[in-house]
Amino acid sequence: MTTKTLFGTDGVRGKANIWPMTADMALKIGAAAGRYFRNDGSNGHRVVIGKDTRLSGYMFESALTAGLTSTGMNVLLLGPVPTPAVGLLTTSMRADLGIMISASHNPHHDNGIKFFGPDGFKLSDDAEAEITALVFGDVEPAQAVNIGRAKRIDDGRFRYAERLKSTFPCGRRLNGMKVVIDCANGAAHRVAPEVLWELGATVIEVGTAPNGYNINDGCGSTSPQRAAETIVSVGADVGICLDGDADRVMILDENGAVADGDQIMALFATRWAAEERLANNTLVATVMSNLGLERYLEDKGLRLERSAVGDRYVVEAMRRGGHNLGGEQSGHIVMTDYATTGDGLLAGLQFLAAMIDTGQPASALTRSFDTVPQLLQNVKYATGTDPLNTDKVLAVIADAQTRLAGNGRLLIRKSGTEPLVRVMAESEDQTLLHSVVSDIVSEVERAS
Repeated sequence: MTTKTLFGTDGVRGKANIWPMTADMALKIGAAAGRYFRNDGSNGHRVVIGKDTRLSGYMFESALTAGLTSTGMNVLLLGPVPTPAVGLLTTSMRADLGIMISASHNPHHDNGIKFFGPDGFKLSDDAEAEITALVFGDVEPAQAVNIGRAKRIDDGRFRYAERLKSTFPCGRRLNGMKVVIDCANGAAHRVAPEVLWELGATVIEVGTAPNGYNINDGCGSTSPQRAAETIVSVGADVGICLDGDADRVMILDENGAVADGDQIMALFATRWAAEERLANNTLVATVMSNLGLERYLEDKGLRLERSAVGDRYVVEAMRRGGHNLGGEQSGHIVMTDYATTGDGLLAGLQFLAAMIDTGQPASALTRSFDTVPQLLQNVKYATGTDPLNTDKVLAVIADAQTRLAGNGRLLIRKSGTEPLVRVMAESEDQTLLHSVVSDIVSEVERAS
């Protein structure tokens, strides 16, 4: 068993009560993580656990707690909080480990387990490999006298809220600004409206009534239509759409038009560069970010460094190069001056600050560059197959690369969380764009 079969691009993820997301496996993962971090036998080690609003979160929270305490870890339970809150509180509470129970933007029947190290950053591939080896090996439990304790922490979201507000320009308020906040019926359903209201905004809530099943269901960053309609109907100035665990964001302007992570990063990068606080004049984004973003930054004398897909890989590239701004087209925006991981609400606040500073409407700040036409199609494949490793698929990919040379860009990869092949191409020539994607998708389907 390899790390690849247990850990994906962002922890362990799958459908609840189907391997690997079963209570039994969560207990084993908890015990393995506990043994990995409590490696000196002392009783002072602690772990913080947060979760989103999925019904299965209760099951995984209990199973992880059992596994962790069985190896002597003391567990601090935060309840429903955003993923970035776990990164923050892992460090502020001097924990050895942080765990977030969430499948992010996926539907309620999925769930996942994300890990943060004592520095608040997500674990490395090497650490995940060692934990995996322990999961499928023998974990020695603690002696009875050394079994860990579990404790509820009631003020976790308030600590996170205060940190968020501290990042907003000192003395500035959101008075007179009408903001639609869509929390995807997820982890930020309480803290996000509270923070915006405390900063003075008139807050219109969408997706703030979780019931265990409706997380990301017709709302949030992956389904912003309801928020867009609300913006238009109430005459709001801006909309902030989070996903289920609030680590990603989409910004909607006063007309309900959606700006993705690329446009948000373009705005932040140029503002930070003008203020001489963009480290190395570099933005880190993934291979999925639009070619238009790269050209825009080059025109401004800035550099785009690309990483593999996944916010953890963005962060690794940022730390390796000493950069302080990065993210993904999907809405993960990472600002390491303030946080250790993507934080949708933090990015939303920074966008609101830009509106106040410039006096411009959201629509003027969300169209920094013209995107190069981009087409992405997902192809589902059977577990255990490798459709990207057949001669016919490799041949059609090679042909597509030849046809796009000098006219665009091609990216093909497997999803790290689902059995999908993602086929993405960019080109100003839309006939060529649709042709190459269609050819590759058809061949991958035949091989699946």
